[in-house]
Amino acid sequence: MYLAQFREYCLSKPRATEGTPFGPDVLVFKVGGKMFALAALDEVPTTVNLKCDPDLALDLRDRYEQVTPGYHMNKKHWNTVEIETGIPDAELRKMIDHSYDLVANSLPKSTAKIAARSRRSSTAARRGRR
Repeated sequence: MYLAQFREYCLSKPRATEGTPFGPDVLVFKVGGKMFALAALDEVPTTVNLKCDPDLALDLRDRYEQVTPGYHMNKKHWNTVEIETGIPDAELRKMIDHSYDLVANSLPKSTAKIAARSRRSSTAARRGRR
């Protein structure tokens, strides 16, 4: 998966936003104002940080040499992942989904209700376009 595909997939999530609060070299993806992914624009190979359940984080680190404890993050809850070096795209999408879901599901109920309405309305809009 290339950075452009990673970015597009992150932004396809309901209510996902993108910004550069840490400077122009790091893209930050948020839902409900909370980070679920970060992408280093100047790293070779391209790396991203994704939130992860601690047990799954350890499992992924054991399975893939491209997955390491989160750089500049809480190493228990974040992984740094090389996205262009051998992890199948389907597995990367699962990691992004997991990160997004962890953050989205931790949002206050009032925010979660807005997210659910937003998903329903965007689904309805997509159906209307068909």
